[in-house]
Amino acid sequence: MGGLGKWIGGGLGFVMGGPLGAVLGFFVGSMVDSTSIQTSTYTATPRSTAQGDFGMSLLVLVAAMMKADNKVVKSELDYVRQFFVRQFGQSAASEALVMLKDILKQDIPVRDVCMQISRNMDYSSRLQLLHLLFNISVADGTVNSLETEAIEKMSGYLGIASSDFVSIRNMFVPETDSSYKILEIESSATDDEIKKAYRRMAMKYHPDKVSHLGDEFRKSADEKFKKVNDAYNKIKKERNMS
Repeated sequence: MGGLGKWIGGGLGFVMGGPLGAVLGFFVGSMVDSTSIQTSTYTATPRSTAQGDFGMSLLVLVAAMMKADNKVVKSELDYVRQFFVRQFGQSAASEALVMLKDILKQDIPVRDVCMQISRNMDYSSRLQLLHLLFNISVADGTVNSLETEAIEKMSGYLGIASSDFVSIRNMFVPETDSSYKILEIESSATDDEIKKAYRRMAMKYHPDKVSHLGDEFRKSADEKFKKVNDAYNKIKKERNMS
């Protein structure tokens, strides 16, 4: 697993056990046998997340999201493949898709998997998981309400604050006053409150928060950070703020 081995080269830790390990099954065992992959001791305390833990968690949650409407069509797999190619390159994308197809055949205990992730993964990485799930869900240019509902449930199980869920959802599924919702403020906020909100959100979503996940995952963190900047600039223009 050369390409995927590089992708998860940061190591595997908490995904080795519990419901995640059960879902991943054979693949986790085969990767542990690879000399290019390091494993770490299981811990139930949120910490700086290893690339491998994040990557495997993402694959399982993507599968759970795709199964939300009880059907997985070829076009969905094609869009996921294209997303992985853009994010991680051709080799890693091909191997990730093989794993994804196997996971899709299984019954995924979504609540248990998410709670395992929540107990072991730092909050910034969980926010990044949520961002990637929405990114993949709308990759075909449409919004699947069942997938959106599935992501919302997973967000709750992952321990994501409702305000953060709404913020990230509005980056992909715009609502009324979406720029304000991305910044987690009301449209009635003062200019000073908007500036403070922007600084707070820019800090929360700064790519450096997930630098430990590697360059591959940082790409989407850059996108999230840009969405915050775009929302702020739109509000500034509407209000003629300096």
